[in-house]
Amino acid sequence: MTSQRHIYTERLLLWPFVLTDAPDVPRLAGDRDIAATTLRIPHPYPEGVAEAWIGSLEANERDAGNFVFAVTLRAGGTLIGAVGLEVAAEHQHAELGYWIGKPFWNNGYASEAAAAVVRFGFHTLQLHRIFAHHMTDNPASGRVLVKIGMTYEGTMRQHIHKWGQFKDVAFYGMLRQEMPPA
Repeated sequence: MTSQRHIYTERLLLWPFVLTDAPDVPRLAGDRDIAATTLRIPHPYPEGVAEAWIGSLEANERDAGNFVFAVTLRAGGTLIGAVGLEVAAEHQHAELGYWIGKPFWNNGYASEAAAAVVRFGFHTLQLHRIFAHHMTDNPASGRVLVKIGMTYEGTMRQHIHKWGQFKDVAFYGMLRQEMPPA
């Protein structure tokens, strides 16, 4: 990708995905436990999907204003996940989404990456509001949202249908003036 977006945190480097990341995406995102907690990640992860997805990101950013970052460890550059914003420019808001590979859970990486992208959304993109949601049977994701300063806004009962079951979804949000200091 031609974008030069790089976000540095204490332990992470967030930057655009490149095709050389493709072999790691299905290995990490294709884990059943990751796919079970997201709406768009398939399981099993089909061959070629990672390459097609990475290939679509530059145009998606350019045409729709959506931003997806590879989450990598600053020490060594290992890909550990993804984080992004799906922007609705006309409303000056975006939906935050993320996943971290299972071998890297319980290290605070999701919170660190999500907080950095929220700052990017408010400071660089000048968004007014950022929101996110999670299936209620994934409380760890809710803890990430609270930790980065989002406010619980309600639960929509049986809002999505995933793998033959209706799932409740909890929603969180933050306004620019509510963003905690870095």
